[in-house]
Parts: sequence; structure tokens; C-alpha cells
Amino acid sequence: MSEAAEEKEFERLLQFLRQNRGSDLTGYKRPSLMRRVSRRMQTIGVEGYERYVDYLEVHPEEFSQLFNVVLINVTSFFRDPPAWEYLQKSVLPDLLQAKGENGLVRVWCAGVASGQEAYSVAMAFAEAMGAEAFSARVKIYATDVDDEALNQARLGTFAPKEMEELDPALRERYFQPVNGRFAFHPALRRSLIFGRNDLVQDSPISRLDLLLCRNTLMYFNAEAQAGILSRFHFALNGSGVLFLGRAEMLLTHAHLFSPLDMKSRIFAKVASPDARHRPPELAADNGNGADMNHRERLRDQAMEDALIARIVVDTNGVIASANQRARVMFSLNARDVGRSLKDLEVSHRPVDLRALIEQAHAERRAVTQTSIERRFGGGEPQYLDIVVTPFVDEGNAPLGVGISFVDVTRYVRMQEELQRSREEIQSTNEELQSSNEELETTNEELQSSNEELETTNEELQSTNEELETMNEELQSTNEELQTVNAELRTRTEDLNELNGFFQSVLGSLSAGAVVVNHNLDVLMWNHRAEDLWGLRAEEVQGRGLLNLDIGLPLAELRTMIRPCLSGEAERQQVVLDAINRRGKPIKVRVTCTPLVAPGQKRQGVILMMEDM
Repeated sequence: MSEAAEEKEFERLLQFLRQNRGSDLTGYKRPSLMRRVSRRMQTIGVEGYERYVDYLEVHPEEFSQLFNVVLINVTSFFRDPPAWEYLQKSVLPDLLQAKGENGLVRVWCAGVASGQEAYSVAMAFAEAMGAEAFSARVKIYATDVDDEALNQARLGTFAPKEMEELDPALRERYFQPVNGRFAFHPALRRSLIFGRNDLVQDSPISRLDLLLCRNTLMYFNAEAQAGILSRFHFALNGSGVLFLGRAEMLLTHAHLFSPLDMKSRIFAKVASPDARHRPPELAADNGNGADMNHRERLRDQAMEDALIARIVVDTNGVIASANQRARVMFSLNARDVGRSLKDLEVSHRPVDLRALIEQAHAERRAVTQTSIERRFGGGEPQYLDIVVTPFVDEGNAPLGVGISFVDVTRYVRMQEELQRSREEIQSTNEELQSSNEELETTNEELQSSNEELETTNEELQSTNEELETMNEELQSTNEELQTVNAELRTRTEDLNELNGFFQSVLGSLSAGAVVVNHNLDVLMWNHRAEDLWGLRAEEVQGRGLLNLDIGLPLAELRTMIRPCLSGEAERQQVVLDAINRRGKPIKVRVTCTPLVAPGQKRQGVILMMEDM
């Protein structure tokens, strides 16, 4: 298969994952992503991405196994200690001082994996302000796309091996031993909220003072990184701080963040002169429920008197509420609340709202239609921006949609006037064009040089991120190998102990013991048998019993062994005249019993030879 065809099949696999599991991996770097997916395919013995799509359709449980391979969850407490030391000594004191004695602190740990990073920042704040103040003032939101890792993080319990690198003093203060594991202090645990968030397609948590996203951006390509960093910039307060991993430097995003300490990868938000475009906020519990009823009334009144027309529709297509502005704009009355949207004129004029609602539910994001023209008989047209926003509950189940109608008629007309003004100015600009061309030539030369430098920086950063990714993959593989080696070592010790036990039992028998298989080949020959017939176990192992040159008339044993092998008899015994290894005539009692496997299948016989 050509490289182009292989890449095309891989893109179809990514589209399949997005449509069936809502996991958008298209922003991840292709080389490392293809490498990890191929490793999973090799594990299950599937060749070709197209066949792997078929395999996923037949085996839905494979999705979780694939995501476990793709989403490498390598983390630890206070990973990269020098960076954490700078955060605790130079960043947190200034942050808490700016917040004052009673100010609430909001923290987001993105890409938290199994939770060690979230608990690390919790301990850092508790050390800086005290456990009581931490519980009262700090809220930490920890998110990831790996549901299995989030379930583990929510438990807040860790094995002793995971706690080895944590300072014993911190372990003593913030963890309690429970059933052989260490559980984070329950009073402090209530300040941490774990939830699923896809950095590529989900809305960010807003009004943050500190945002940690360490060794996560390096898995995304440049376009996805730019989108995520734009959301991070929106999510942080004006004095907010961004804490990244050691492979993430933001050299090409200086307009969003400036370094506080480049070595520690800690950055400050750069104020943006244009804050009109803001991503949607995620709803987050602030932990205050005392004035809930009052706040609900306040919120309802605020919606009722809002200058923007807004209609709320539930999952059954029934209008749940419509504020005053919406009722006036679309001639709705109180009886229309509770009716099906499709029965009202607003459902299809000025635009088909049902199609937008279906699109918002399908894509799980806000859908916008801009500058929709609404005409009236004999009057000037009205222009509306329509935004359909899906609502979901805590379990990500759909609740309904909110439909906002923003009257932009004034802005459209201003834009038309502006267009006319531009056309008038265009003739003047053409006269200046000849002068600008010379300057543009010089600018292009400078820009070319600048782009070459930026390209070099991007390549260096990409190489560094790729090396970091490979290092984490190797670390993950090494941990798996260590686990396998430990299990093999345990099983080997058990096997050696069992072999020693069997050797002890066989050595203590007073009779010669011989075990043969269905072909009468010798499988076992104990020390007493060596003493009787003068042949060592190494000399007879694997040889046919009836072909051995010993003083026992072996041919006479055939008629005794066959019934035991075939199942006709359970035990056979005979006394034979023989000559031992010293040449002395002896009488030997030979007892034959079947060798039965755990499944009741006869695998051979056991011969006991006693010198009478």
C-alpha cells in the first residue's frame, strides 16, 4: 500500500472514532499517533486501518483498549521538582497576596491522567495557605479525556509504589493508609472536582487563577495547539498563570503568553486588546448553595429582562421558556410556552431552527447562523444572529437547547455604509499602491527571513516534543516489562519450590518409580530405580521403556501396561524374576497405575518396582 493510501485509511479511522465515540484525535501529531495505533493493531493481530475499523465495529470493548494505548498516562507527584519549587516559592505567594485573605482561587489541571498532578497542586496550596484556608477558598477542576484514568483519579487512592517519590512528610500530612494503599485526606479531597474535557472540542473552564497543562500539548499538531492555547488565554483571569511541561515553550505564541520562568515553563497571560470573541464557558459548581433559591429567582428575572431574545427548548422539542424580548419579537404569548416548537412560525421563519437544533445535538457544540434576513410587509428587513447552544447534564446527557436571537440590523447597515466608504477610498489607495510596492518588497524579504527563523524554531520544538513523547512511551513500556518480570520471577520461584518438593517426595520412596507416556517413553526415573537397574535418569529420559537394557524382563510388562493405558483396568500388579545392577537375582513386585490428567484423560502410567 502506498503512503498516501495508508494516510487516507488512517484519516477514515480517526473520523470513525469521532463519530462513534466523540473522541476527536485529528489534532494529534500524526507520526506518534500512527505509531501507537499500529502498536495496538499488532497486539491483536490486525493488519491495515480499514480492517481495524471493521474490528472495532464487531468488538466495541476494543475502544477502551485503543484509548489506553493512544492516551499515554505517565504521571507522578510533583513531576519535575525544580519547576514545582519555583511555582511554590515565586508564583503561589504572589497569587494568594493578589487574591487577599478571603478571595476564592480557581485552578484547572487539564490532561490530569490518574490524578497525581491535581493532588500535587492541592498539597502545594495547602502548604502555602494552610489546610483550613485551602478547603474554604480553593477549587481545583481536574479534567482528562480518558474516562478510565478519571475513575482512578476520583478514588484518590494510590499504591505504595506510586508514593515512593513523594516527600514522606507530605505523605504523612495529606494521606491516610487504607487497605494497603494511601488515600488523600477526605476533607481536602472535597475541593477537587474531576470531569471529562476534550481540549480540542470542549469549552474551557473560565475565571481561572492557575492553569496546569503539563506534557499534554506536545501530542497535538501546531493547529490544534494554537486553538487550545487560545482557549487557555480566554480561561485565565487577567493575572492568571499557565504552567506547562518541560517540552512546551510557546515560542510562537508570545501574543498570548509571556514567560515568567522559561526554564520552569511557567507563563503569564498577555492582555488582549480585543476580547469580543470569547469561547463558551463551562458550567462549574462553585460550592455555594446557601442562596440558591434567591439566585435562581435572580437568574430568571435576568433572563426575562435580557435585551437579547432567548427561547429554551427541551429534548422533546417543547418550548420550556421564552423571555419578554423573544415573546415581543415573535408574537408569542404565555400559552405558547409548553407547545411544540414545530407548531409555531418561529420554528421555520426566518430560518429552520429544527435543523440547527439537530446539528447542535449531533456535534455537541453551539451552532451559529449570522446575518439572517427577516422581512416584514412593506418595512425594512431585520437582520439576526441566531445561536443554538446545547445543554447537557453532569452525565453528558442532553437536556435541551437555548436559542438566542441577536438583532444585528444596525451593524449590518453600518457594514454596508462602511463598504460604500471603502469603495470610495479604494481609488485613493490605488494611487498609493505604487509607493507601497517598493516598501512591500523590502517587507517581504524581511518576512521571508523571519519565517525561516520561525520554521527552524518550530522544527526544533517539534523534535524536542517528539523525543519527549518517545521517552514517555519507553517509560510506559519499561514499567510494563518490570511488572511482567516480577510476575515471571514469582512464578519461577513457585516452580522451583514445587520441583524441590517433588524431588524430595520421589527421593524418599523406597520403591523404584518410573513414569511413561502413551508411547511408553520414559518421563521420570527416580533414584531408587537408578539403584535397582544401574541406569541414571539422564540416560533413560525420553527413551522407550521396553528398549532399555536392564535386568527386568520388560517384555512381560507390556500385557500389564496396555489395560491401564486403555482404561480397561485401574491397577495391575505382577511379580517378576529379575537381576539387579549388582548381578544378584531378585524378585520384583511391579505395580502399574494410570497417569490421569486434570481433564480425566490418561496420559501414561506409573510403575512402582519393589525388591521383595
